[in-house]
Amino acid sequence: MILLLIIIFIGIILFEVPDMIRNGYWHELKIFSVFLIAAFTMSLFYIIGIPIPNPAKGMEYVVKDLLHLNYK
Repeated sequence: MILLLIIIFIGIILFEVPDMIRNGYWHELKIFSVFLIAAFTMSLFYIIGIPIPNPAKGMEYVVKDLLHLNYK
């Protein structure tokens, strides 16, 4: 399953990156790389069985505890 994940992400890279390089979209390539690495990491964690944290709980912490915005 991990091999299939790697093949899929290599396919995405081979499909998207050459045009970005050819057209000189360097900033877009940086952002694309960050999102691609994050997606690969989360997908790998899911396949291995490592629990992925819920982003809603992190946002709830920021809104309620750090910003003190408690809506009732």
